[in-house]
Amino acid sequence: MSIDKLYDIFRNHPVVTTDSRDCPEGSVFFALKGDTFDGNAYALSALEKGCSYAVIDDARYNTHERTILVDDVLTTLQQLARHHRRTLALPIVGVTGTNGKTTTKELIAAVLSRRYRVHYTQGNFNNHIGVPKTLLQLTSQHEMAVVEMGANHPGEIRTLVNIAEPDSGIITNVGMAHLEGFGSFEGVKRTKGELYDFLRQREGSVVFLNHDNQHLVPMAEGLRTVCYGTKAHPSLTVEGQVIGCAPYLSFRWHAGEGEWHEVHTHLIGAYNIDNMLAAACIGRYYGVAESDISTALGDYVPTNNRSQLTHTATNHLVVDAYNANPTSMAAAIDNFRMMEVPHKMAIIGQMGELGEVSRKEHQRVVKMLEEANLEEVWLVGDLWQGIDHHFRHFSDVEQVKAEIQRQSPTDRYILIKGSNTNRLYQLPAFL
Repeated sequence: MSIDKLYDIFRNHPVVTTDSRDCPEGSVFFALKGDTFDGNAYALSALEKGCSYAVIDDARYNTHERTILVDDVLTTLQQLARHHRRTLALPIVGVTGTNGKTTTKELIAAVLSRRYRVHYTQGNFNNHIGVPKTLLQLTSQHEMAVVEMGANHPGEIRTLVNIAEPDSGIITNVGMAHLEGFGSFEGVKRTKGELYDFLRQREGSVVFLNHDNQHLVPMAEGLRTVCYGTKAHPSLTVEGQVIGCAPYLSFRWHAGEGEWHEVHTHLIGAYNIDNMLAAACIGRYYGVAESDISTALGDYVPTNNRSQLTHTATNHLVVDAYNANPTSMAAAIDNFRMMEVPHKMAIIGQMGELGEVSRKEHQRVVKMLEEANLEEVWLVGDLWQGIDHHFRHFSDVEQVKAEIQRQSPTDRYILIKGSNTNRLYQLPAFL
């Protein structure tokens, strides 16, 4: 079936699902395949549960009048999403980067929503499946979209931008993450830079650039840029300065020669000023009033274990337990060091996918923790074995839970930093 004909079906049934357990009445099921499952086998079940059509790519399951046989389901899903994006023809902001892309995406959406009806990537569904599903959720009621794009291998951003076809974009930063997939830091830069490569070919495109970032500035050469930063420069559209972190980030910003605006946020971490200024810069470019920008940034409350301060009955927790790589780890530890609070303790998970530099980077984290002068540090994960340190070590989160129950730490400010695979997000319930 051609994309045009499939799109006619989609317009009459504009809800897409890839999960046979979630089949809204009248939706279209796309039978994706994975390493351990084959969606084709669930096509008939999806139809029985309420889907109007099922898109499959295995002829053995083409046994129903409402199954649609295609060459490849994933490719068809992506092509349909691009067709839908082109049909609606609304402005799309593409967001990628090593760290901060989800928070930045949400801040951008919060700011733009002060003037426009905005659709944006939910959570971190930013891959080859999440991006097309995000696009297919767009309706004629939306005026703009903010689409997050993630990658851990070369070429993945190129695939995503060719689906979403953004009109503008931002790379939050480039750092050492997923090095086993990218091969090197240069591989990270090339892959994230695929967003820039696409925008170079798109007429009228613009890049929002952190002018402070020594890696991004040369990468953006030849592009039309709108710049933000904390270091005064004639090219800046938006400039900002950290006022304090006690413990929440407070900062001030101004656009061009305009007046300064002071914002008190709900985010932990001075490093979040880059994310805030990015959203302000994009808001100004798209005509959002400066007062509305400040209100949106001040009202934003983080979720999903990102830069959150939570208070339990016995402790105060700085929870950043979703992602961990050398860049984000350094930022979290440095910010925690600067926080003017008593009785500081850190529970730090290991960093994965670093390949041959893993030992070196874990040793660097240990050095930062030693220099932070914390009262206590617990390291979690087997990759800390063989690293020279004097801190307490636990093989997994279960051992940490047991020690918390035995020791019952109280009246502490505790940094919990690690990747999702460390499962440190479970610890607040025990502290």
